[in-house]
Amino acid sequence: MKLNISTRSLHAFLALQECKHFTHAAERCFMSQSAFSVMIQKLEVAVGAKLFERDTRNVTLTAEGELFAEVARSLVSDIESAFADMSDYVARRKGRVAIAALPSLAANGLPAVIAEYKRAYPGITVQLFDALSDQCLAMLRQGKVDIALTAPGSGLIEFDTKTLCSDPFYLVCRQDHALAGKRRIRISDLSGCELIHLARSTSVRQHVELLLRGIPVMNSGLEVEHLATVAGLIESGLGVSIVPELTLFQFRHMDLVSIPIDAHDIVRPILIVKKKERSLSIAAQGMSELIEKRLHNIGSRAAKR
Repeated sequence: MKLNISTRSLHAFLALQECKHFTHAAERCFMSQSAFSVMIQKLEVAVGAKLFERDTRNVTLTAEGELFAEVARSLVSDIESAFADMSDYVARRKGRVAIAALPSLAANGLPAVIAEYKRAYPGITVQLFDALSDQCLAMLRQGKVDIALTAPGSGLIEFDTKTLCSDPFYLVCRQDHALAGKRRIRISDLSGCELIHLARSTSVRQHVELLLRGIPVMNSGLEVEHLATVAGLIESGLGVSIVPELTLFQFRHMDLVSIPIDAHDIVRPILIVKKKERSLSIAAQGMSELIEKRLHNIGSRAAKR
């Protein structure tokens, strides 16, 4: 059976239960008495039972009316609670935002954005997953995150993407290396260098291989996944490495030198990625806007620190 009971009719019922007088209850509901009476009658028809006993002096609930009063109060409470929750979500007093980001961004730049967002909207839960590019996209595809901050890779065609910033490359070496005194490095300067590589599963590796195409570098045989490992290997004199600007913070506390490479045509784009044809929640949209505002030139800032 399809019911057509409005929230207004529930409020009218509860007003009449409390006032026990049609005129007073109608005034509370800002209705004429005749219109109010018709609404109560229609409610009784919809429920299929008489809800009130009426005489010249008193209006009292029937046994069925007593039962319906519990239902009406519960329904009104649930509806008001649902709308209050919705208002909180719209006003960003409640909600959840989940972000997947490359480790370099998750550690450098993004934490400050999250902190600013949390100060503005302390009731919103922010989740951060630091992962490699393919993992970031997989989490976005599965609906585990709202936004991914990643580098170009396979499978991007199914998403909406926007370039957040460009991440140029640097040579990292020891201070006693032959190239350590240079202000900038030409690609040809890398000839003969013994390279420590990041793993092929990283977004960095494909760009480095493109950068070094045709350059006779030496392979150290060392291929690792973590930048802290790269830093330790370089510090021990086992070779040099080529890394993006956003990762330079990993090398600051060691006796190492980072030098920009003159290869403006080969940079690692950092993308903000979302699902196609699906709007972000209000909370996630606010985070996306803040990320774009604060991180659009993060690479250039990272190099100065």
